[in-house]
Amino acid sequence: MPPTDSLVTGTADSEDTLDLHLPADFLALRITGEPGAGQDIGAVQNAEAAQDVEAVQDSSPVWGTVLPLLGGDLLDQVAEWGPTTTAAGEFQLRPVRPERDLPLISRWMNDPAVAAFWELAGPADVTEAHLAAQLTGDGRSVPCLGVLDGTPMSYWELYRADLDPLARYYPARPHDTGIHLLLGDIADRGRGVGSVLLRAVANLVLDRRPACPRVVAEPDVRNVPSLAAFLNAGFRFSAEVDLPGKRAALMLRDRSLRSLL
Repeated sequence: MPPTDSLVTGTADSEDTLDLHLPADFLALRITGEPGAGQDIGAVQNAEAAQDVEAVQDSSPVWGTVLPLLGGDLLDQVAEWGPTTTAAGEFQLRPVRPERDLPLISRWMNDPAVAAFWELAGPADVTEAHLAAQLTGDGRSVPCLGVLDGTPMSYWELYRADLDPLARYYPARPHDTGIHLLLGDIADRGRGVGSVLLRAVANLVLDRRPACPRVVAEPDVRNVPSLAAFLNAGFRFSAEVDLPGKRAALMLRDRSLRSLL
């Protein structure tokens, strides 16, 4: 089961349609900001949704059900992406090294607010096994520490959504890139840092992975702060999907909408 994004602390039958049953407090959320002059953001979003439906109706096989024969790095050298400047400070994704990072990540996973969604509480070997499954795999998922102004403060997983089991539950496109995350320190929660870093990481993905058409996330529908952070970071709600172990909100940050949201 993919982990659930945690900022409190990440079946639609392959259609990108709206079947929304989110909590009432989520429905009250609003996003600030205006689209650019002369740009009809609603029309662009409708066009994106139509493209998604067309992808389902296409006769080509569903991405992710069969792993293509691919060579090289599946996520375009995350370790070499370098730092980016954000409103919260200088931020960088640093691929995890268990011998260095396991104690910190395991401590975060045992925070009750994180454990409620990630379900990795327990001794360090629980987290170690979760990391090892990615680090010893084919490179379709890369676990990273988020380092802000030199201090590790968040955990991220970047993954090829089109090669992931998630692709069975939505109309995946080649090179779709997924995000899971958690903020480790309670001091970084509830003050907008999550939205700032989500936008920064999504922009990094789109900059460093030119073949990627959109960034994908699937937070638990119960995790209202996480949903709000994704929306405020320029993601759009696409659908509710029933995944193994959770009902998720499919959130997309489209390359074509990058300048609007």
